[in-house]
Parts: sequence; C-alpha cells; structure tokens
Amino acid sequence: MKKSLSSLLVGALLAVATGVNASDDIATKIATKVADSLNVTVNKVVPSPVNDIYQVYSDKGVFYVTADGSKMFHGNLYDLDNGLTNLTDQAMSEVRRQELAATAGTTIDYPAQDEKYVVNVFTDISCGYCRKLHNEMAEYNALGITVRYLAYPRNGRNAPAWQQMEQVWCAADPQDALDNAKANIKMSGTSNCDAAQNVAMHHSLGGSFGLSGTPAIVLEDGTMLGGYLPPAKLLDVLEK
Repeated sequence: MKKSLSSLLVGALLAVATGVNASDDIATKIATKVADSLNVTVNKVVPSPVNDIYQVYSDKGVFYVTADGSKMFHGNLYDLDNGLTNLTDQAMSEVRRQELAATAGTTIDYPAQDEKYVVNVFTDISCGYCRKLHNEMAEYNALGITVRYLAYPRNGRNAPAWQQMEQVWCAADPQDALDNAKANIKMSGTSNCDAAQNVAMHHSLGGSFGLSGTPAIVLEDGTMLGGYLPPAKLLDVLEK
C-alpha cells in the first residue's frame, strides 16, 4: 500500500513538472517564432483567456499566437459575456501603469496647482492635435489635471521632429523649449546630451503600448484613451 501511494505521488509530481516544462517550452518556442518573424523584442508570453492561444507582450504591442506557433492575430480581444470588456486593454493597463511609473524624472511636466489627476501624454511637436492640447494647458491645469509629457515623434528617428524633440529634452529649460517647439518657433541648441536618450526610451515605450498616433493619453491606472480630448471632456472621463 505504501509503495503504491509513493508511486502515485512520484507520478503526480512528474506530471506537474512535465506540465511546467511544457509550458516553458511553448512560451520559448512562441517567443522565438514571433521575434524572428516580426523582428520585435518579446518581453513576456503568457496563456490568454482563450484556450490554446498565448498572449505575447512585445515592444510593438500585444499579439495572440496559437500554441504550436503557426498562427497569429493582432488586435483586441473582447469578452462577449461581460459587456464587451476589452481583455487586451485590461491586460495592458497594469503593464502600462508599471512602466510609466518607471519614467519618473524623464518627462516634461505641467503641474496643476490644485492637482486632482495626473495624465501621461505621448506627444509629437509636429502633430496638430498635440499643439491644440498644449494650447489648452492652462484649462487642463485649472481643472486640477497635471500633464506629464513623453516624447513620441511618430514618423520615427529620421524625421526632423526626432532631433527637435531631443533638443527640447536637452534644453536648460525643457518646458520653455517645448512651449516654443509647439508654437513652431525654430529650435536651436544641442541634441547631444544624456536627456536625449529619453526620446528613444519614450518612443520605444509608446510602441510597446501599441500607439497608432498622437496625442495618446494614458491615465494613472494604465488605461489608454484614444487621441485628443478637450479639457472638460477629459475631466468627465477622469471623474468616472
């Protein structure tokens, strides 16, 4: 009887161990396949809410891949049984919250005197709606909304806006430099400083969040809003 029980315990432990190794093997296989096929950096692979589908977190957003690594889709996954909950955005919210917390000291901030809310805004100095948002900064601040700017020159490293945003972040007074850049005042000064690295870091972060344009507003809890919102409308969203 004792021998039989021992055999059962060993068998159970082996089954658990095999299951863990199999999951690790699947995750490694999927990570390698996605990285090689899409030329992206894979940060994490976990089971998705759908059986035999894995959720892949990368520097270009979230992908869903079959367990055998042969099929993939990119987009939002919704829960039809729970009010069309966006499960993809729900999963990304905590990731965004943690990664944005790590950007402290690298953003250009416009603090509200009576701060009630803090929003993170990925911005591009060549973006029309980014300039519109910036022109209304006093209204956001008056409503108790602090704005933390992250750099996201949406046309990439070879676009003029990239170097200009490096100049902004390198300036002795980055806030004043950003005000001028948003007003289309010709930039001067160096783009070669330690702070210039923040532009590349923010841009990479935005890519991992799946940004498709600017401005992109991310709330403190990691929720990402789609594009520009007027001050009163943003306050309404925050109060809910």
